[in-house]
Amino acid sequence: MISEAADRRLNTISRHLIVTNEDEGSNGVISSSITSSGGDSVFANVVRAPEDPILGVTVAYNKDPSPVKLNLGVGAYRTEEGKPLVLNVVRKAEMLLVNDRSRVKEYLPIVGLADFNKLSAQLILGADSPAIRDNRVTTVQCLSGTGSLRVGGEFLAKHYYQRTIYIPNPTWGNHTKIFALAGLSVKTYRYYDPVTRGLNIQGLLEDLGSAPSGSIVLLHACAHNPTGVDPTVEQWEQIRRLIRSKKLLPFFDSAYQGFASGSLDGDAQSVRMFVGDGGECFIAQSYAKNMGLYGERVGALSIVCGSADVASRVESQLKLVIRPMYSNPPIHGPSIVATILKDRNLYNEWTLELKAMADRIITMRKQLFDALRARGTPGDWSHIIKQIGMFTFTGLNTKQVNFMTKEYHIYMTSDGRISMAGLSSRTVPHLADAIHAAVTTVV
Repeated sequence: MISEAADRRLNTISRHLIVTNEDEGSNGVISSSITSSGGDSVFANVVRAPEDPILGVTVAYNKDPSPVKLNLGVGAYRTEEGKPLVLNVVRKAEMLLVNDRSRVKEYLPIVGLADFNKLSAQLILGADSPAIRDNRVTTVQCLSGTGSLRVGGEFLAKHYYQRTIYIPNPTWGNHTKIFALAGLSVKTYRYYDPVTRGLNIQGLLEDLGSAPSGSIVLLHACAHNPTGVDPTVEQWEQIRRLIRSKKLLPFFDSAYQGFASGSLDGDAQSVRMFVGDGGECFIAQSYAKNMGLYGERVGALSIVCGSADVASRVESQLKLVIRPMYSNPPIHGPSIVATILKDRNLYNEWTLELKAMADRIITMRKQLFDALRARGTPGDWSHIIKQIGMFTFTGLNTKQVNFMTKEYHIYMTSDGRISMAGLSSRTVPHLADAIHAAVTTVV
């Protein structure tokens, strides 16, 4: 005997298979409208979205069966063997956490893990920072750098009198979407000079100089993405003086502290210059790159305020931003970070592993530059060794990029940005051959 549930399933199937005379042609073929991809869905009119320009590179790469294919699109560190890396110090920290029987899986507070927040602020601002000493800093744990930027953006849209944020041109593609969806108006300031493949400091100062008083300014703390071009200390001082004189509000995105130069303090210098003058600023931190915690989504938002009282009130409002967004953050990733940062031996081991990653990328820059010079590739390629951090802005145009993908199976973003961390001594010659061919073949 057929069960009631089975009977309902059969009736459902029958409704899809049995058609009326109006749905049949003279030859009895079922109308194609019944098998359309939309079906009866209320979302039948939803248009397929384009692939993310960065993540889409990996999708295309994965579909390519070529044995010589090379993915230089996504910014994730790879070893000399082309493999993802889990730091030894991270494995040690995780073992300590696993073996700690007192640990539980209860919810964290809305602002996150207290030790993580305290240590993150000290890492970026310096343990002896006057702002920390005076309790003028509020730090909340967020979902990596992206979440930190979004929480900061939504707080500003709700509580700050200026709703315009100026971001560098070019910048990480997600910046525009993050701040626009947070409720801010997004404008750009000149940053990269395609002629020199360096910093357009004059254009930068002119654009920020003409920005309305109080405007928010996004700054990459170090290892600018996608160009790899950073201001010098002297240029940072020019930028700082202008921003303070115009009463602009700096918002730092610090995604690569320690990963750019190999020095945690050196890569935090720009932020500390702005905090050292007593002014206010926002700082979004990510531990994706410098601890290799990409999938753990570990980040922090620190806001340096004018007083301890203001910082306390700001934190109370940050809770109201976070609570309806994701309620409270995850516990495992920040526990790893806090375990490493508060243990001197683990911290020292981390700095050594971090410097080794940074040094390998610097070595890849030198090898690629030497390979292009050995081939006599037209043009000045010194920008490859002058730029810093994970990415190099090659100067290749979209047609040249497409040529390299088609003919050499090399994948990168259409603007010619390549992840130096995706290169190895074995693959540098292949990339150099491809660049040489693209430059000499595609005008």
